[in-house]
Amino acid sequence: MNKVFLTGRFTRDPESRMGVNSLEVARFSLACQNDFVSKTGERDVEFINCVAFGKTAQTINKFCKKGQQICAAGRIKNNSYDAQDGTKRYTTDIIVDQFEFLGAKGNTATDSNYSMDNNMSYESANIETTDVSEDPYKDFGEEVNISSDDLPF
Repeated sequence: MNKVFLTGRFTRDPESRMGVNSLEVARFSLACQNDFVSKTGERDVEFINCVAFGKTAQTINKFCKKGQQICAAGRIKNNSYDAQDGTKRYTTDIIVDQFEFLGAKGNTATDSNYSMDNNMSYESANIETTDVSEDPYKDFGEEVNISSDDLPF
């Protein structure tokens, strides 16, 4: 399975181009922090090249700017090409199939998030919070007890 999930910020504004058959293309780079913390308390940052096509590219080109934070899902794609000097060059890109806006530049969250998926439609994610001081499952029904002998693994 070739599936990648990234959370990062745009390192620059996306580059908008028209591809074959007038298919819009967005090229951009995301700065993603690693989980590893060094002895000095700093985290390494990876700069990951990404490409999106079609409606996903249109949305990224229209709404995303340098510093915008997104969560992107896609796949790894390795390519090669012959440079002008005759040498063979290799590239690795993430082909972004889905993404979700996580916040505005400099913010960790916004009042509402919008997501873009393979269906190329927007979904407003109005998130309701629940008071956790009460048991949210109190009216759910009777308690079910399962022993480890009941599990198939």
